[in-house]
Amino acid sequence: MTSRPIALVTGASRGIGAAVARSLSETHDVLLGGRDEQALRQTAQQLPGAQPWPAELTDYDGIAEAAAGIEHLDVLVHSAGMVEIGSVSETDVDSWRRTFELNLFAVTELTRTLLPALRAASGHVVLINSGAGLSAKPNWGSYAASKFALRAYADVLRAEEAANGIRVTSVFPGRVATDMQRAVRESEGGEFQPENYLSPESVAEPVVTTVRSGSDAHMTEIVLRPNS
Repeated sequence: MTSRPIALVTGASRGIGAAVARSLSETHDVLLGGRDEQALRQTAQQLPGAQPWPAELTDYDGIAEAAAGIEHLDVLVHSAGMVEIGSVSETDVDSWRRTFELNLFAVTELTRTLLPALRAASGHVVLINSGAGLSAKPNWGSYAASKFALRAYADVLRAEEAANGIRVTSVFPGRVATDMQRAVRESEGGEFQPENYLSPESVAEPVVTTVRSGSDAHMTEIVLRPNS
């Protein structure tokens, strides 16, 4: 790492996380968080100052070990997530647990672990939420509930850490042309039409804008929708 500010981006091997990491690498040294170490290494080779940070986000002992050497962190972007589509009558408790484990609990624990480093830098936490975190629709019960909870968590974190200079931003994109969206459309029995969705880069742009904004500005929520 250099003297540039440091950012950690989860879900950085693909999709929104990879797009955010690429954009942030212009001004930050980026730790690329994710499970696919090979993909992370390939991405790191393309980005100046980037390093892979392979981790299973739901292995909390492993996360604590991986984060132990981070003493100063300017930006933490939570982009990793999952979705399982199904009606409430079909979605069993294990599905609810899996969804909340990654979409909420992994976020809260990684943030808690890194709070000393974020406080040291008066850092910025960005949570990639979803339109489902603002409006719940049929068959999206467990996912929407996890994202509503993530929004509440962001609000509490923002209020509690304001005195430490930490900014917290929730980002609520609509459908994005990612591998996860492709799987969602397959589950819904629909066609994957990337031209009708947001691109990962279009989501990354406002994320990076808020991260780079002056210390007098605090974008608390960003809502994005496809233009088609």
